[in-house]
Amino acid sequence: MSCFLDELSWRGLLHSTTSNDLAAHLATPGRVAYCGFDPTADALTIGNLMPLKMLAHWQRAGHRPVALMGGATGLIGDPSGKSEERRLLDRGQVEANIANYQATFERMLDFDGVGEHRASIVNNHDWLGSIGYIHMLRDVGKHFSVNMMIQKESVSARLTEREQGISYTEFSYMILQAYDFLHLNRTMNCTVQIGGSDQYGNIVAGIDLIRRLVGREDHVSPDAEGRAYGVTNPLVTRSDGGKIGKSEQGAIWLDPKKTSPYAFYQFWLNTADDDVVKFLKWFTFESQERVGALEEASINAPHAREAQQALAKAMTVMIHGETEFDRASAASRALFSGAVRELDVQMLGEVFADVPSSSHARGSLDGEGLDLVELLTQTTLAGSKREARQFLEQGAVSVNGEKVPLDRRLIASDLLHGSTVLLRRGKKAWHALRFES
Repeated sequence: MSCFLDELSWRGLLHSTTSNDLAAHLATPGRVAYCGFDPTADALTIGNLMPLKMLAHWQRAGHRPVALMGGATGLIGDPSGKSEERRLLDRGQVEANIANYQATFERMLDFDGVGEHRASIVNNHDWLGSIGYIHMLRDVGKHFSVNMMIQKESVSARLTEREQGISYTEFSYMILQAYDFLHLNRTMNCTVQIGGSDQYGNIVAGIDLIRRLVGREDHVSPDAEGRAYGVTNPLVTRSDGGKIGKSEQGAIWLDPKKTSPYAFYQFWLNTADDDVVKFLKWFTFESQERVGALEEASINAPHAREAQQALAKAMTVMIHGETEFDRASAASRALFSGAVRELDVQMLGEVFADVPSSSHARGSLDGEGLDLVELLTQTTLAGSKREARQFLEQGAVSVNGEKVPLDRRLIASDLLHGSTVLLRRGKKAWHALRFES
């Protein structure tokens, strides 16, 4: 088996290949593989990370990765894995989404190298956008059997749904994806397509189109000869069957404007014990020996959460860099210890973005300030004055990380960055007071 296939296998990322000859094909370095990404959202989520990581493993194995941006297919919509029609985007939205993806791709792949390992990005609108309807039907569509197309899982699942069904637009997606593979095979000698297991039917359709057309063309390179292969990864889920990349608040994005580096770090840090070793294999580039050591640590001392810490660090550094990891981990320590005064204004906003909060007048802090017993009943931390007094007498209430007595009052000097006071009851129950003029 090839270095690439071996790596996928031990990580649990190899679902299927389309030919037993693939390992022999990959014995020659510099093979070209592509994976398609339809820009249907303004940012990528960690659900999109797996195919991107597959390309990174491809490059690390000595081959050349091509990331295909669906500037054209993103205008159509892939029916795979969808129970209803996608919302159609306009060209401007699609191109803006593609531009937003650039930074993430540059973190995962090497575009600066030379020779046969250098990654590249292509946009299928460059060739599909200029193809006429008659040409597509006559020269490409004639090679597709409708009987075959309706048997593909992405299509057949929708055909059985009476209310939704499938439009001719999405039904045609398979042809466009197959043509992408054909075009890259002709122009870049791309012989491998990578994708999730739900893409297997589309990949096979492209392989069949290449076999029918490229092998018969006079200009085909001796190395190609109409050969093409597919590699798919399993659709990964959590141990409870839930989708990876979803939290109670929604999707976990790879764009810091949509999911802050701190929230991203916390997502991985809170990984369940049953999932952490799998996630280390799937999402990080940690070696087999390192993962084995972390697995042993998680079994022998699960309370130390060494594996979760390693996972959170690896993922945050990969997507956001060392500096953001340092800030996120420092904020996490400050939150645990209660030393929240150390947080800068940006991190303060990120860390406490999702905690319960309430707004108050800045002027209420003038003079003697605010009585904490009264104030606690206006928050999520106490249901009555009696309960508030009890918590304060027990030393269970902190202001900005410092425990306070029963007679403590809030004053202007308690404001963090001139606008916020953080109350905590016990170890985990926080409430943010926002003061406005």
